[in-house]
Amino acid sequence: MDDAATALLVLGAVIALFVWNRLPVGAVAILAALALWATGLVSSEDAVGGFGDPVVTFIATLFVVSEGIDSTGVTTWAGQRLLKVAGTQHSRVLVTLCLLSAVLTSLITLNGAVAALLPLTVMLAYRIGQAPSQLLMPVAFAGSAGGLLLLMSSPVNIIVSEAADHAGEGTFPFFSFALIGLPLLVGTTTICLVLGPRLLPRRTPEHSQPDLAGHAETLESSYLRTDGFYRLRVRGRSELVGREVAELAALPDTSVRVVAVESREGRRVTDVVGEDDVLVATGPPLELTSFAVDHGLAVAMTGSTQADDLLSREGGVAEVVVPPRSRLVGETVYPGMLRQHDLVILAVQRVGKDLGQGPVELAAGDAILLNGRWSALDRLHRDRDVLLVDSPDAVRRQTVPWGPGATRAVLVLGGLVVMLASGQVPPAIAGLIAALAMVLTRVVSPAQAYRAVSWQTVVLIGALIPLSTAIRNSGAADRIASLLVDVVGDSRPYLLMAALFLLTAGLGQVVSNTATVLVVAPIALAAASATDTSAKPMLMVVAVAGAAALLTPIATPGNLMIMSPAGYRFGDYWRLGLCVMAWWFVVALVVVPLAWTP
Repeated sequence: MDDAATALLVLGAVIALFVWNRLPVGAVAILAALALWATGLVSSEDAVGGFGDPVVTFIATLFVVSEGIDSTGVTTWAGQRLLKVAGTQHSRVLVTLCLLSAVLTSLITLNGAVAALLPLTVMLAYRIGQAPSQLLMPVAFAGSAGGLLLLMSSPVNIIVSEAADHAGEGTFPFFSFALIGLPLLVGTTTICLVLGPRLLPRRTPEHSQPDLAGHAETLESSYLRTDGFYRLRVRGRSELVGREVAELAALPDTSVRVVAVESREGRRVTDVVGEDDVLVATGPPLELTSFAVDHGLAVAMTGSTQADDLLSREGGVAEVVVPPRSRLVGETVYPGMLRQHDLVILAVQRVGKDLGQGPVELAAGDAILLNGRWSALDRLHRDRDVLLVDSPDAVRRQTVPWGPGATRAVLVLGGLVVMLASGQVPPAIAGLIAALAMVLTRVVSPAQAYRAVSWQTVVLIGALIPLSTAIRNSGAADRIASLLVDVVGDSRPYLLMAALFLLTAGLGQVVSNTATVLVVAPIALAAASATDTSAKPMLMVVAVAGAAALLTPIATPGNLMIMSPAGYRFGDYWRLGLCVMAWWFVVALVVVPLAWTP
């Protein structure tokens, strides 16, 4: 068996394992790389060389950029603006997302657009009561169409433009791709709108994020309290200095109640009030204010369980549960009490009932509502004495639009767009610069950047690149291409264009579109020369088919990036993808000959 046949056999086995869906996709990809090495099709260096490919580096950096945009609330801000424009109607949201995906792809490539829109799309899906699987595939498919709007929108466009120039017919003008890209985008969006609800699965991923848009209102209804609390610092001239703490429990002529007195170090004071001690008091806001003025007290902090007061750009709340064997069991606490990490207790519940505003002794299972800065709330993840009900990080992402660092994150994204649009900086280098800028400007922490990368995607793409190389270098792709050209090479141009489309689109489902077009473009030029037809329509058909990576998740990294968040399986793509590809086939055979005469 020669190398070409062996490469095709490995390719067939990989596709079969993907469709079988019993092994992890990353394991299948690694098995493919090992099989190529074992059969001698690639060297050991080439078998692992895919992990150093610039494409893999670029995709990994896009995850970091996307994390910066999402974690700073830009996604929430954009989602709120989009919902104001599109409302909560599925069709309007889908159309808006598809158009946005196409525009972004035309500027920063499909992979960058999908990475930027992924968290926004998932959030919007939950907001309108849809499964993310109903929106993510249309977003990726519309992005593929957007890759044919401008000359710079895809490496494939540049490849076919340079091939046309080498053939003596000149390059494609910058905006000429829109002649084919606009019909593709309109048709793709329409098909997704009409057939998507029927052909796409309504599946919830195993590790889906909860919708926390109404988190503040939920907490307000769960922790009902008429009065908040004030933390009042005792000034040196206050007449309360030196008074017994017990005397403050029943102050005359006021409904203000002093719950507790704390020292400046946060310890509870039980004897006499000293200078700079803090009174934790509750009561009607107006009377609390008068009380502070009358007794020479400074307002150190106010607390409330009203929804409008719970979440802000600087701080928020976290609901925790006291687990068994926690060191907090038996500790006396009260609303307004300052805890470690500068967190303040807003309320305590037991079996769903508020325990009031006085001191209580904690028991296992008690729920505590804590207030503080987001950085302090994030540290609760490492506190073994409490269990978080909802992650503060997830709450902040979904409820605080345009949070701290958002402006810096958008500037970094804008810089990435400029670098990619200029064409002067290689995508991998541009991505590394953007990811590094996110870390150096403290938009994301180094640990956060590492967590943001989808290592499953990185492993899958890196392990499959050797397969693409083996198919091209072994002659397997050339053998299939030559066979098709032999069958239709002397026929009419329309039949030749149809054959080139099917060949390119077929290879593009398992081989990167860039590698596919590099293989098929010379064949298209030779076929055009043999049939005495113009090279430009043949090359444009190859460009359209090369972008039609619609039937499998491995056809393009953009398809793969949405697989896990949407809960897609390998066989979910071809149903809608085949309908979209049929439209692309019609457009290629009808519009291309009208715009570029064969």
